[in-house]
Amino acid sequence: MAEKFIFEPTTIDQLKDHYDVIIIGSGGAGLTSAIQAYELGLSPVILEKMDKIGGNTTRASSGMNAAETFVQLDHHIIDSFEDFYNETFIGGGKQNNPELLKFFTEHGALAIDWLNQHGIKLDDLTITGGMKTMRTHRPSSLAPIGGYLVTELLKYVAKYQIPLFDKIKVTDLLVKDGQISGVKAVGERDLTINTEAVILATGGFGAGKDLLAKYRSDLLNLRTTNQPGATGDGVKLAQKVGAKLVDMDQVQVHPTVQQDTPHAFLIGEAVRGEGAILVNNNAKRFVNELDTRKNVTKAIDDLGGTGAYLIFDRDIRKRVKAIEFYDHIGLVKTGDTIAKLAETIHLDPQILHQTVYDWNVAVEQQDDVDFGRTTGMERNISDGPFYAIHVAPAVHYTMGGVAINHQTQVLDKDDKAIAGLYAAGEVVGGLHGNNRIGGNSIAETVIFGRQAGQQVFKYLKA
Repeated sequence: MAEKFIFEPTTIDQLKDHYDVIIIGSGGAGLTSAIQAYELGLSPVILEKMDKIGGNTTRASSGMNAAETFVQLDHHIIDSFEDFYNETFIGGGKQNNPELLKFFTEHGALAIDWLNQHGIKLDDLTITGGMKTMRTHRPSSLAPIGGYLVTELLKYVAKYQIPLFDKIKVTDLLVKDGQISGVKAVGERDLTINTEAVILATGGFGAGKDLLAKYRSDLLNLRTTNQPGATGDGVKLAQKVGAKLVDMDQVQVHPTVQQDTPHAFLIGEAVRGEGAILVNNNAKRFVNELDTRKNVTKAIDDLGGTGAYLIFDRDIRKRVKAIEFYDHIGLVKTGDTIAKLAETIHLDPQILHQTVYDWNVAVEQQDDVDFGRTTGMERNISDGPFYAIHVAPAVHYTMGGVAINHQTQVLDKDDKAIAGLYAAGEVVGGLHGNNRIGGNSIAETVIFGRQAGQQVFKYLKA
């Protein structure tokens, strides 16, 4: 059995006063950009304010979207950049930034290749809400994508000896003669670190009550799926040096979050993508489970605060490894039969039995006459035991953030690039429009993380 990999952050006594590029944040975007920059010959450093590495990326469970990949062809799936673009554009209410979306949809396959070249294999496929084609890539072990990706990227950070300091919070970006010249930070002591370029990879503000209060006060009473460090630091840092912000009022509420416990746990879209259904307190389906997150959230909200139940069987459970974790921490209810499951979760056994029967007929005939679902219908719900997870919406993802161009250059209020300042991942606004499609956030971190590393290299060598 392989020895478990444990990453150790760099000790503070090794901090230098100059690096080619400072990367703020250690999630998927930060780690990818650091590795890409290093492989191009630069000396990067990663600064993480939390004592836990990986940011929100560690919480991602479904997969990474990409079109026209070798993995899809291996599974006999023919996809196109155009379809990927159009489905994301429609899913985002046609409010997505077309420049960013075009780059994103046309570079996903290259990102899958890049990961594969680094031994990070995403060779299984599933589907998420708002998509018509299986383009959500994940490891064949079916392990949750986020933890797998962060662990594998950290192996390269360790191999390349890229310095990664935790518990260091950047407080200011320094600008000299109109371009980035360094950062001020606080750790065990106040720090000033010089650099020619900064990559903001700080994530969103889904746990930032001040920014939520400013832009979406209606969501303040909801729980959040975000790790506590997701407070919008990058947005504030960029704004202080004149960056433009976009779409700050666009905050995604995820429909399926288990929150009957002190911590809220997102139940990944892959559970529905592999065949689960949602039922209300009357034990009936009430929505196309794989509609966009925005629409599924509204349907659950319209139930009047009761939440809903995800219903699935052993066959579906086997297709989503994250369920083992959900069960381990007590989120999953079980019944040997549908009737026993119904009794456990206090639903009418006869009605739930009929609901599941009707769904199985829809799967067999590939025709969901009730709600028009067309995806995630590869398997029915008949292989006991049967399972349920109680879910309700929670704040999940912030579509708004710093304005960038497709070269990841941060833009000022006149849409001019701020020299030496780059951004990638959830800190960026504009890509997702008014609704992010599941599987697009992990893709965004790798695609634009790579781009940021490449563009910093180009900037420094100019």
